[in-house]
Amino acid sequence: MKRIIIIGNPGSGKSTLASSLGRILNLPVIHLDSHFWQPGWVKTPREIWLEKVREMVAGEKWLIDGTYDSSIDIRVPRADTVIFLDFPTVVSLWRILKRLFENYGGRRPDMADGCLERFDYHFIRYVWGFRKNIRPHIIDAIERLFTGETLITIRNSRELRTFLERISDGRSVS
Repeated sequence: MKRIIIIGNPGSGKSTLASSLGRILNLPVIHLDSHFWQPGWVKTPREIWLEKVREMVAGEKWLIDGTYDSSIDIRVPRADTVIFLDFPTVVSLWRILKRLFENYGGRRPDMADGCLERFDYHFIRYVWGFRKNIRPHIIDAIERLFTGETLITIRNSRELRTFLERISDGRSVS
C-alpha cells in the first residue's frame, strides 16, 4: 500500500483514518479539503482543481482522503488501494453534528486556513442524499477504473477498529 485513497460520506471518518494510517504506514497524507477550499469557503475553480489533483497523484507514495466525485476519475486509476467508508447516513450525520459542536468557529486540522467550522444547511442536505446521489457514482468509478491491488469497504466502527488493528500489527488486510 503506497498510493491509497480514502473515500466515503462526509462524517464517516476519512480524515481521522488518513492521519492514523499515514503514521502507521509512513505515507504523506493529503487532505483534499485543505487543497480544494480557499479562505472563506471559496471553491477552487474546476480546471485549477483538476490540475492540482493530477499533481497530487503523480507521486509514487501518498494517502489521499476526500471523496470529491468531480476528481475521482483521476485518483482511482492511480491508487493501489481504495478504502471506501460506507457508513450509514445517520452515523455520518451524528458525527458531523458532534464535530460541529466541538469545533464551531474554529478550524479543523484537515481544513484550509480561513475555513472555520460552521453550520451549513446545504452540506447537511448533501450528506443526507449521499447514498442516493453520490455513492452510485463512487461505486461506478471503482468498478470502471480501479486496477489496483486492494479494495476495502468498511461499513461500521467495529470493522474500522479491526482494520486499524490489523494494519498496526502488520497483518494482511485483504
